[in-house]
Amino acid sequence: MDELVIKNNARIIFLIMDGLGGLPMAGKPGTELETAKTPHMDALAKEGVCGLLDPIAPGITPGSGPAHFALFGYDPVKTSVGRGLLSAAGLDFPMTERDLCMRVNFATMNSEGQITDRRAGRIDTESNERLCRKLSEKIRPAPGTEVFFATEKEHRALIVLRGDDLREEITETDPQQTGLPPVAPRALIPEASATADLLKGLLEQAKVALSDEPKANMILLRGYARYHRFQSLSDRFGLNPLAIASYPMYRGIARLLGMKVYAPTSTLEEEIAALETAWPDHDFFFVHVKPTDSRGEDGNFDEKVKVIEAVDSLLPRITRLQPDVLVITGDHSTPAAMASHSWHPVPVLLSAKTCRPDRVENFGEGDCLSGGLGRMPMSSLMNVALAHAGRLTKFGA
Repeated sequence: MDELVIKNNARIIFLIMDGLGGLPMAGKPGTELETAKTPHMDALAKEGVCGLLDPIAPGITPGSGPAHFALFGYDPVKTSVGRGLLSAAGLDFPMTERDLCMRVNFATMNSEGQITDRRAGRIDTESNERLCRKLSEKIRPAPGTEVFFATEKEHRALIVLRGDDLREEITETDPQQTGLPPVAPRALIPEASATADLLKGLLEQAKVALSDEPKANMILLRGYARYHRFQSLSDRFGLNPLAIASYPMYRGIARLLGMKVYAPTSTLEEEIAALETAWPDHDFFFVHVKPTDSRGEDGNFDEKVKVIEAVDSLLPRITRLQPDVLVITGDHSTPAAMASHSWHPVPVLLSAKTCRPDRVENFGEGDCLSGGLGRMPMSSLMNVALAHAGRLTKFGA
């Protein structure tokens, strides 16, 4: 597909509501998206074309990293990397070829050594910064290695272990549920044994350093990853892309794929204002909305509905820019009923003058099931968007 790309002045917006897909709950008229009052999205759905996307494959629950790679037209399996690399890129950490990057969750552990809160009550970012300084001061890495701690946001942080011959094939320490102790780092291949031992030592020191903390008294390690390079969106598709995102990990994905990253934003209004400001200077815009996913993971149906409605209320400011292609979707489903990511396909809406309208009247999972895009791999979405933007030439004679 990359060989079919042609350049023009068409502009594309990907408005990504993280964790958009949902499930019905008792006493609710439908999923979070179906329950939300979204007159502007519904109007676009009537004129555009809708469908459902499988981020990885039917039945597979995706992580945010591979799902976003799929959104931008990359094979989510072949390009899958640990979340630590995405975190490091999001913080613009100066990575080297000797670095092993790890995503950290500050967590709460009881006196029996069991995790009672995998997110330490979603501590604020200032507390996170204090804890990272504390770990930096108290942890002493093994000879020949260095260790760096950096705050992401709220309960999320980054650890970078720097040394020779470090490996990423190690079990994550997050048990993924409460009531269990952290999982000990274990080498998945013999070559990773030395790295696993280094991590065990770091965790023991971290446990001691954080023992006097009321909430964040332990760290959980996830997403081990060495540094990788990827072909950029500019090289593949001839795009001049901009990412507008508040959370570091999504800014990191954008950097890894060669996008320019706008200054950090804190609110939906700031993200739309950034889009308006940068509109003349780019032709592809990735606008990321995080709270839909956060409220889904909290199991808070009503608050997720409110986030979707807030996005809809700002949609006229986006459509006034008159993008040639506007895509509204999510990277995966995070139903409040499950309080976690799920395998359910994600609703998608594409608005362009070249759409062949379908029979969808409202933007929701049930309506999208009969939409003109059908059910397709998420990695095909970029193809469709480029085609509607007139950026793909004919294949074959």
